[in-house]
Amino acid sequence: MTGILEWGRFVGVKLLRLLSLLAGVSVVAFILMQFSPVDPIEAYIGGDMIRVSAEQRSLIEERWGLNDPPAQRLFNWGQALLQGDLGTSMIYRQPVADIIQERFLNSVALMAVAWILSGLIGFSLGVVAAMKRESLLDRLICWYCYTLASTPVFWMALLLLMLFGVWLGWLPVGLGVPAGMAADQVTWTDRAIHMVLPALTLSLTGVAAIALHTRQKLLDVLDSDYILFARARGERGVQLFRRHGFRHVVLPALTLQFASFSELFGGAVLAEQVFSYPGLGQATVQAGLRGDVPLLLGLVLCSTIFVFTGNLLADILYRFIDPRMKEELLT
Repeated sequence: MTGILEWGRFVGVKLLRLLSLLAGVSVVAFILMQFSPVDPIEAYIGGDMIRVSAEQRSLIEERWGLNDPPAQRLFNWGQALLQGDLGTSMIYRQPVADIIQERFLNSVALMAVAWILSGLIGFSLGVVAAMKRESLLDRLICWYCYTLASTPVFWMALLLLMLFGVWLGWLPVGLGVPAGMAADQVTWTDRAIHMVLPALTLSLTGVAAIALHTRQKLLDVLDSDYILFARARGERGVQLFRRHGFRHVVLPALTLQFASFSELFGGAVLAEQVFSYPGLGQATVQAGLRGDVPLLLGLVLCSTIFVFTGNLLADILYRFIDPRMKEELLT
């Protein structure tokens, strides 16, 4: 019974934090869009702006509610949100919920593959570097990680695109499916091949942090007295790491990996833009550049829930991996 109450309190506190966070980011995003120099009417009409009369512009503003005071617009949007309506996108002329639903699976699949690969590769490199401390392999891994840590995502994306897409021709240079192919003819293999380069970009740039963090944590463990005692008993290599090192480094690694959800989403925005990958990141860029407030607010809410979910999963894993932190998480 006590366990149920603790879980209920834990979920309640997290839910209140999520609601307050959603309200805060929505207001901040709306205010920032109000100060944006982008004219949503010009972005909506495009190249035919010079042919639009003042009366037509007034009708368009009335159609999208742009002539209402900003506070009234934000209130109307929040009122519709409480009824489950995210509004209609100005640039796509579709309900925002349909656009997010259509692109959500593409982005989630891309970020999930990149997140798993960067976590496994980064953790493995960090362990190997620590176990081979001061060796040539350790220096190579550190050099590789420091180089990646200083590499922008868009530059890595352009490099991989030029190498594998243009020069070698092994992989498609962009899009989520082959161009000109009907939707019912697209196979899962086609989707997977088009995902390789964006996922590889996000994986490579996400490896550095987890590898360097794991290496340093494991070095601290290997310098401890109980590891000295274990070595005196003859334990070496994999056996030493498995029995005394893994448990101490896996928890910080999981924490760092789940905390990287925000960086992962930010990297996905750039990678999707470079590869024209039809995900939430590309839609976010279009909404920001063209002043599509309803779509941008919907995407902000979606990305906030995504990042919050990552941190929540890390907290829940804490409770199962290390019961000593149970009380701290409930405060």
